[in-house]
Amino acid sequence: MRQRPNQAKGFTLIELLVVLVILGSLIGIAVLSVGIAGPSRELHNEAERLAGLIGVLAEEAVLDNQEYGLLLSREAYQVLRYDSVKQSWQALSSKPHQLPGWAQLSVDLEGTALQLPQLEGGTPSQSSLTPQLLLLSSGEISPFRLRLAERRTDGVRLQIVSDGFQLPRVEIEQPAGSSR
Repeated sequence: MRQRPNQAKGFTLIELLVVLVILGSLIGIAVLSVGIAGPSRELHNEAERLAGLIGVLAEEAVLDNQEYGLLLSREAYQVLRYDSVKQSWQALSSKPHQLPGWAQLSVDLEGTALQLPQLEGGTPSQSSLTPQLLLLSSGEISPFRLRLAERRTDGVRLQIVSDGFQLPRVEIEQPAGSSR
């Protein structure tokens, strides 16, 4: 009886090359998708974060029987709480939350567009701590429409909307003149 020579066990060179091509393709697609969707995804995350913050503050206002507010500027926002003893608004953090440099914020309160200030030096002075958006202990919220947008004209535009009674929701802003 003749015995066959021992066959080598393992992968062939062709099998290894096929696996490398598949892995390279998948990695390339992942890198491209992150690069293309980066700013819009980050803007959406920022909008969800701000909507969530407003929701949490609205609940805290009712539970703690405290008045909260948001001080807004074009490039940042800061949470304030009303101190009834001092009869003034106090910042909860030492610095406002800065938006990414390529993003900007605008707001309509009760249908009226507000002119938002730019922060000099990154933080507002104690005397200028007056919020534009109020979250009251009665459960009411100022009716608002916050817009988060990329600074470039063709960039993504999102809006955070509340009618004053419901918690805010994030929507994609439709360009003027277009319909759904």
